[in-house]
Amino acid sequence: MNRINIDHLTEAELVDLNHRIVERLRLMNQVRAHKAMLEFRIGDRVIFEPQDGAPVVGILTRYNKKSVTVITDDGRAF
Repeated sequence: MNRINIDHLTEAELVDLNHRIVERLRLMNQVRAHKAMLEFRIGDRVIFEPQDGAPVVGILTRYNKKSVTVITDDGRAF
């Protein structure tokens, strides 16, 4: 791995580099999440635990750009 010498960069250049790094990391995370989403198929039965804690069980019904839609057995959409 090549090391980048940042000692000679100005503050503006460092801020620009930081923004570019953060954007690249976001893109890498989105690609990773999209790849994980592709392992599922519409109609798959899934279970997940949202941030509020209670596990949710349902059927995957739709892919969106950044998420999927799951319909629970009682008809709620997540």
